[in-house]
Amino acid sequence: MQSTKSRWPWVVVDRRQRSKNETTGASKPSSSGSSSKWKEYIALATVPLVLVLGNSMLVPILPDIERQLSISNFQSSLIITLFSVTAGLFIPIAGYLSDRFSRKSVILPSLAVYGAAGILAGFGAVWGSYTIVIWARALQGLGAAGTAPIAMALVGDMYKDGNESEALGLIEASNGAGKVVSPILGSLFALIIWYAPFFAFPFFCALSLLAMIWLIHEPKKKTQAPPVKYYLRQIGVIFREQGGWLIPSFFVGALALFILFGALFYLSDILEKPPYSIDGVAKGGILAIPLLGLVVTAYICGRKIKNNGPLMKRLMAIGLAAMTLALGAAILLYNQLYLLIGLLLLSSIGTGLVLPCLNTMIAGAVDRQHRGIIMSLYSSLRFLGVAFGPPLFGWLMGYSQLLLFSLITALAAISLVLSLWRIHPPAKAGDSPSTA
Repeated sequence: MQSTKSRWPWVVVDRRQRSKNETTGASKPSSSGSSSKWKEYIALATVPLVLVLGNSMLVPILPDIERQLSISNFQSSLIITLFSVTAGLFIPIAGYLSDRFSRKSVILPSLAVYGAAGILAGFGAVWGSYTIVIWARALQGLGAAGTAPIAMALVGDMYKDGNESEALGLIEASNGAGKVVSPILGSLFALIIWYAPFFAFPFFCALSLLAMIWLIHEPKKKTQAPPVKYYLRQIGVIFREQGGWLIPSFFVGALALFILFGALFYLSDILEKPPYSIDGVAKGGILAIPLLGLVVTAYICGRKIKNNGPLMKRLMAIGLAAMTLALGAAILLYNQLYLLIGLLLLSSIGTGLVLPCLNTMIAGAVDRQHRGIIMSLYSSLRFLGVAFGPPLFGWLMGYSQLLLFSLITALAAISLVLSLWRIHPPAKAGDSPSTA
């Protein structure tokens, strides 16, 4: 990629110039002892974990909320949907603010707002006020926008020479682990009293906030923040020069999560119905099987890929091929529960191979000044993939399960073709991927 010359000192697009600027700004602990590095990794991993807990812990108690607050099924669904939509809308804004100021200056207030709004939602539940609960949930979505996406950008700032892939793999694993444990935690807390999950979440949020304050030392910015119009102009330059691979990468990442959580919704739905009639903790344990496949694979993949571009290319192709084959087989075997669980496990393992590679490539593809907004746009699409997977799968299930699995198999195959055709990491992933 050619250098973009400019009379503004804050405009940095050339990858080689970015490397020069960021070498001195990379976090020193990343090259220090293993103990210090893993403390940082764990602190960063708490951020996506609390993002998941704040939403998924409430899913098991939605029927209780309906009964206790005398609301409809649609009104209870808004408690989840409004949170997701608000977060999705504000993630790009949080990304811009993190580019203009600093990552921690966005993450720390966001965690504080996220936790405080959780307490407010809890009191709304105690007082029997749906209005307070729903507004508090919207406020939580606002806080959530500045958490996990900005933590992923911070990883790109702090680590180089392959360490970022290890950290991003752990973050992806933490995200998946949160989805495994959050319904179980929500059910267990509800055994105390139905609104206990509302108050339990801020405790986890506080732990993450303290970990980020004390264990994470953000590299100082080396250049001044550009005016908004020049900043936006440079975002346009980035997409003109790298959009050929960035946009397909965004699509593949969002689609992988759309399929994963849509499939989990499908599995959850059929488990509750005859002849299986499995619910509660038992159902949560079955749903955890595909998610555990994602968690373990994402963690191992993140540790192994480092900045090896050809390896990322191979693993993404293997992962997307596994998804395509597993979902294709499900077209014929969707009515055989044990085989279906095994196929969804294989598909989730494929997802675990794809996501850490995409995260590493995207986080390392642009300069630090624009990394926040690029990662936020990517995260926003991922968030929408998670949010729209279940309702769209539910809608398709009403027509035909054969149609459902045929469609998602086709989408997975399209992702595989896009990956092979448009996404070409360089030999060393510290350089910009090409579209050749």
